[in-house]
Amino acid sequence: MTKHITTLFILLIAVLATGCKPSDTRKEINIGRHYGVDYNFVVFSDSLVLQEGRPMHLQIIPEAGDSFIVYKNDPLVVAQIEVIPEDSVDSIWVKVARDQLTQGWIHESKLLEKVVPDDPISQGIHLFSDSHVLATVTLLIVALAAWLTRRMRRQRFHIVHFDDIASPYPMLLCLAIASATVLYTSIQIFTPQLWVEYYFHPTLNPFGQPTLLALFLAIAWFIVVLAIASVDDIRRSLPTTEAILYILSLLAILAGIYLFFSITTLYFLGYFLLIVYAVLALWQYFRRHRPRYRCTHCGAPLHDVGPCPKCGNHPISME
Repeated sequence: MTKHITTLFILLIAVLATGCKPSDTRKEINIGRHYGVDYNFVVFSDSLVLQEGRPMHLQIIPEAGDSFIVYKNDPLVVAQIEVIPEDSVDSIWVKVARDQLTQGWIHESKLLEKVVPDDPISQGIHLFSDSHVLATVTLLIVALAAWLTRRMRRQRFHIVHFDDIASPYPMLLCLAIASATVLYTSIQIFTPQLWVEYYFHPTLNPFGQPTLLALFLAIAWFIVVLAIASVDDIRRSLPTTEAILYILSLLAILAGIYLFFSITTLYFLGYFLLIVYAVLALWQYFRRHRPRYRCTHCGAPLHDVGPCPKCGNHPISME
């Protein structure tokens, strides 16, 4: 166990050390705005209408004038930002360009409703913050949980926390997901502008970031390492069919943990419940699931004295 933990720690440090560095070419942004000239967007809605004429003070050109349409997945770059105080709809106008021949103006509010930053991290954040996606994920969780419940009535299989395998990684993965969810929701509540800034200028490197964001990114990397370690231990501990069922149940539990702590943290209950959950999860593992013996023939971890379930031999040694 000590060897595995040491290897996991070394791998985590290596991943953090090689994380993406913040871009040195980030453009200077205006006060109160998280993007600027030369910033890149991608259209995610079906279409976006741009007007060709430049808006003028005291004479706002209607969108019904000369205009053209850009479509979903078209790349756009910010060419100019203008403030038109006389415009009662939105005083900020943005000129964006798809190419040299396709350039036009649009209200900033309408632009931001239909574009996403041209970065995979930003696009992932946008995708998982969509209410339709969350509703779909919730339905999938309910369906998966119902299917697993019916399957358990006919066939007993291992499940994290309740009938766990002799590995701490799935349990630690659940705790890491719960902690990341509480921290993510806390950032949304207490420092929303920090998350907006991260949305427009994402990075995978936790170093040099504000404390809350650095901690969140470090936990995110830890989750990746724990997920790899969990799958490896599940594969080695269970037959293929049982391993697949265990992974499916683990995914359902992780998704449920995310939804549960997202909601409870909004009402400030998540902090207390996270402590309770961590204590119960650790207590359950060390009391019931931590292996106390090891087979001297194949080295498989064992909960109790008796024949080894992996090789069938009886000789054991203390863990």
